[in-house]
Amino acid sequence: MSVDAGVQLSYGSRMQTGTPYASLPTLMDADQRSLWGGWLTRTVLPFWSDAGFDRTRRLYHERLTFAGEPLVLEASRLMVQARQISTFCRAALDGLHEASGQALMCLEEVERLYRHRDGQAGWIFSVAPDGTPVGTKRDLYAHAFILFAYGWAYRLSGNPDFLVVARQTVLELHQIFRAKHGGFLDEVPLIGAVRHQNPHMHLLEAFLVLFEVSGDSFYLDEARSLVRLALRKLIQPGSGALLEDFMTDWRPTAPAGGNRVEPGHLFEWSWLLRDYLRLEPGTPEAGAIGRAAEGLFAFGMAHGLARVGEGAVVRDAVTDGGQTVENATRIWPQTELCRLLVCRNERPDILRGLTEHFFGTFSSDQKSALWVDRFDAFGNATVSDVPASSLYHIYGAAREFCGR
Repeated sequence: MSVDAGVQLSYGSRMQTGTPYASLPTLMDADQRSLWGGWLTRTVLPFWSDAGFDRTRRLYHERLTFAGEPLVLEASRLMVQARQISTFCRAALDGLHEASGQALMCLEEVERLYRHRDGQAGWIFSVAPDGTPVGTKRDLYAHAFILFAYGWAYRLSGNPDFLVVARQTVLELHQIFRAKHGGFLDEVPLIGAVRHQNPHMHLLEAFLVLFEVSGDSFYLDEARSLVRLALRKLIQPGSGALLEDFMTDWRPTAPAGGNRVEPGHLFEWSWLLRDYLRLEPGTPEAGAIGRAAEGLFAFGMAHGLARVGEGAVVRDAVTDGGQTVENATRIWPQTELCRLLVCRNERPDILRGLTEHFFGTFSSDQKSALWVDRFDAFGNATVSDVPASSLYHIYGAAREFCGR
């Protein structure tokens, strides 16, 4: 498949895809809009589409130094390429930054390098700097994000070939990752006996986008299956928390109260369940889905936040009993709660605290497009470079501050 230079791009028109709350948020003050919107549009997106893109390889850099220079790595992962492609497709559609030609060119190269590269169904995990395969395992998480990228690329370009590849990828996904007891295997070949909710969450995200941009009920059926898995297996009936780790039959890996819960994922799932209801409002399970979304939000707000001075921060992990497991913090849970609060149009005090902490620590210089991805429990940075993969989360939150 090649990108048709003559395709009429549709990025000039904004869309509501992925916005499960219909009313325009009003709780942000002008300072927050300026901070998030200005940083995103004037600094972050221009920089990462320039310094963050390797024009020779036609791929995005996976990591940069804190001086903004690309790191030469042994392998470039499919997941990172897919995240960057989807982000710049969305930015063009939202009218926030125009790098659509670059994103579609990268997708063409990614398909050539990663899809069926070893003669087998599905997409390989990573390639070397010269484009030769490095990791040929099949990874569910990576497949979720390449589907997400194809959904946004189709919405941007209208190229029907993108939907052909997406559907074929879903069919292959069922072939490769088929598992007993519902859901999918995390990877093939499988290492270990623990299953995880996280790749299923991102697969749901991809199916919702593909359904909305194509109108094909094939994708809604796939999304419905994952929502039912969440209601019946992933979200625990007692606590209302969503666990991270499970046995092969979806039993929790630990007794009640001792299982790992990541508040950032609670906020992501809460947002996605509401997005599912937006796309299928007449589902007989609407009540259960709505209650689950509210329960995840409530549990995350009750147990996943810490105050830091006048600001607020989302912890990395707690238990399903509400006890703190990790007081370390990463950038992505902050952005997930910001997005959810803006869309819910509530808790301006928490949103203001998150914004204050974000721009005081994770991105303390608004003239820089770089960020610190992780801090330990004592507030010390624990990373030596800047991962491109965080841009997907940052964009998801920051776009909501831009008055879309």
